[in-house]
Amino acid sequence: MNRAVLLSTGAYLPERIMKNSEFESIIETSDAWIQERTGITQRHIAAQGQLTSDLAVEAGKQALERAGVSPDTVDLIVLATTTPDDTMPSTATKVQYRLGTKGAAFDINAACSGFVYAMTIANNFIIAGSAKRVLVIGAETYSRILDWSDRGTCILFGDGAAAVLLDAQAQAGTNDDKGVLYSGI
Repeated sequence: MNRAVLLSTGAYLPERIMKNSEFESIIETSDAWIQERTGITQRHIAAQGQLTSDLAVEAGKQALERAGVSPDTVDLIVLATTTPDDTMPSTATKVQYRLGTKGAAFDINAACSGFVYAMTIANNFIIAGSAKRVLVIGAETYSRILDWSDRGTCILFGDGAAAVLLDAQAQAGTNDDKGVLYSGI
């Protein structure tokens, strides 16, 4: 039986940093009010024209480089996002093309739990033997869809991407506790 083992991680945050003090000119709030309720002091905001796929590509590229793995050895990309570039084609296929991976690529939209679902899907592909190496990416550009006048939500979200590269490892009757051990979904 195969088990999904984490080979590497990657992340990308846009350059622009929005500090809490910037909200004071947009809505009725303060740095102290935001920190007291959320612990957040700043968030990253995508540049004009910077898409979710741009962030995802950078995170995926970093994960591949850290693992020393060629993109053409990736069998599947599962991208969790609620802010895709377009309705279709999926953002994952754009990432696939730009990274030069092979195999399948698709998006899932499950909001806050999206990355957990994406990991579960990737793990199941590996367990079933349908994929040996899977790139899981979570990427969002929430700044594009926020209601900047809603103090209850606009202070919470920023933009960014994270990736994990999973690989199939045979578990031939061992009690080895490496890899994804359980997914309760």
